[in-house]
Amino acid sequence: MKKTLLGLCVAFSLNAVAEQDYAFGVTLKGYKGEATSSVSYGGQIARHVLHDSLKKAVAKGDVELMLSYLSSKDEGRKILSPVSKTGFPVKQTTVDALSKGKNLLSSAYDGVITGWPGNPTGQELLEQLVALAGATEDGYDPVNGYDYIQLVSKFTMGAVFYNRAVNHYLEEKLEAGKYPNDKPYKNKKNVSYTGKEHVWDEAFGYFGAPAHGLSLTPKEVVQITKQKPAALVKADANGDGVVDLKSEMAFAHAYYAASVDASGGTDYFHTIMKAFVEGRKVITAANGKKLTSEQLSKVKAYAATIAQAWQQVIAEAAYKYAGSVYSDLEKIAIIEESNGDMDKAYRNYVKHWGELKGFALALEAAGRDLGSTQANLDRLIGFSPVLFGNTQVLAKDGDGGFIQGKAADMQAYKLNMIKTQNLLAKAFDLKAKLNDRTAGMQAVLEQIEEAGKSAEND
Repeated sequence: MKKTLLGLCVAFSLNAVAEQDYAFGVTLKGYKGEATSSVSYGGQIARHVLHDSLKKAVAKGDVELMLSYLSSKDEGRKILSPVSKTGFPVKQTTVDALSKGKNLLSSAYDGVITGWPGNPTGQELLEQLVALAGATEDGYDPVNGYDYIQLVSKFTMGAVFYNRAVNHYLEEKLEAGKYPNDKPYKNKKNVSYTGKEHVWDEAFGYFGAPAHGLSLTPKEVVQITKQKPAALVKADANGDGVVDLKSEMAFAHAYYAASVDASGGTDYFHTIMKAFVEGRKVITAANGKKLTSEQLSKVKAYAATIAQAWQQVIAEAAYKYAGSVYSDLEKIAIIEESNGDMDKAYRNYVKHWGELKGFALALEAAGRDLGSTQANLDRLIGFSPVLFGNTQVLAKDGDGGFIQGKAADMQAYKLNMIKTQNLLAKAFDLKAKLNDRTAGMQAVLEQIEEAGKSAEND
């Protein structure tokens, strides 16, 4: 189901919400087990670990290893990331310790992705990216300008975590006739949670925040994700000396929300976290009974807040990396002028473009109608960065290879990055706008004009 979030207004405030862990007791009527908690989202955390491990596998260039985390459900898969580090011990070492029988591919967006050559589905694109990564050294293709570590990672986060949370759990599965709150989830036996409780919890799990996230600053969340030894005391909420990936680690978009907030003075992380906690409070307060229309309306309002802020986090990340690509192009121009060594600058350019493109594709992978915004992002960013010789990937051939053709020069592509930032800021009402390069538009236009005059005089 596609619904637009652009211009969405939420008719309530999240101000002055009391801090609380994401922890709730059992309300399911007739439950006779020993559980004291109704919260369960181990499958979602398993997929976060699968994503982090897949990213490590791409860097190794081992296709079989990549597929074991992308599409396999085999038992015994080791966690490649996050793993214990000096000063930051992690409790789990296998995916099965979080949840058995999980993979990423089957949960990925299955709609068409127009931002990649050939218009594959989200699932097809993930398979293609992994296969292409396996044909490179360390996930890097300098010929076509692709960093598959970044493309796979950023797109997976959107196609799996963001899509499943906002398009399924916080929308389709919240409808009144689905997963009722007066029955166990899917009428399963021996579970301690109701249908609506579990639907909400699974969406929270995909966000990737620690259960005690409201007591953490954005900077502390970032340090937890990076496994800084100094952050152990903040991560280890229960004080047992290890970080439990199920409830104490920060993953994916929770990390990016906190990262934007830490640098931009925004409040995306706590806005999303508070909405999840408050929405769960409403469901819990129903005490195992069906949600009334008033209760469901409140829960849906919190869901709308989450979806809008989550979308903004992804757009903020794309905005930041568009600025990074702009800066890389400036450095490349300076090095070219002095006939210097281009390898490092070009590698950074490809990396940052991969992050920009991955986040832009993630916006599309939510299955939400972005209208002309998506078409314009596709055109401005392109199917690849502008390469040396002023070429760019334009399509795929019948054998799955890439076809390059003539493109605007790198100076003109700098202008595209400014236009990309302007488009993202306006379309998604961005607040942080990190790495803003929009003030440089006039200078770039002048550079393009001068380059044109020079070419005429050659």
